[in-house]
Amino acid sequence: MGVNQPLDRALEREGFVTTTVKSMLGLLEKVINLGRKNAVWPYIFGTACCSIELMATMSSRYDLARFGAEVVRFSPRQADLLIVGGRVTLKMMPVLQRIWQQMPEPKWCISMGACASCGGVFDTYTMIQGVDKFVPVDIYIPGCPPRPENVVDALMMLQKKIEASKVLT
Repeated sequence: MGVNQPLDRALEREGFVTTTVKSMLGLLEKVINLGRKNAVWPYIFGTACCSIELMATMSSRYDLARFGAEVVRFSPRQADLLIVGGRVTLKMMPVLQRIWQQMPEPKWCISMGACASCGGVFDTYTMIQGVDKFVPVDIYIPGCPPRPENVVDALMMLQKKIEASKVLT
């Protein structure tokens, strides 16, 4: 290192990198969110015609595997996305709440269809008028039943939400 040469130039030439802890944590957060958004493992709680549309979404024509959601788990302890589709009754709600509580953090929920989102046309004392009264919902998919394109769009919206979330606070 010469006498007139600044210290920064000497460090660049020698291959040193200087950074802050905050910027390294920001990079780590981006890497974690990238992994989370591209490996969403759904748990399907389907009770009616919305389940048939969800099966169509998993088929080769719409292919949710392109978005990293092909690993459908039937154990809530291995899933991080709960997809509630169809009619939910008062008798089923404790089961749905237990499934939600068994899922590890971080977890997300998609309410699929009019019945799960607001009760649909079934305004009776046995039907839940929206699962968001019992389980926190991140994305709502409208329709009766919603098209597979809507499910793909909802998953992409959820991926954007996961990407923007804070991991290290």
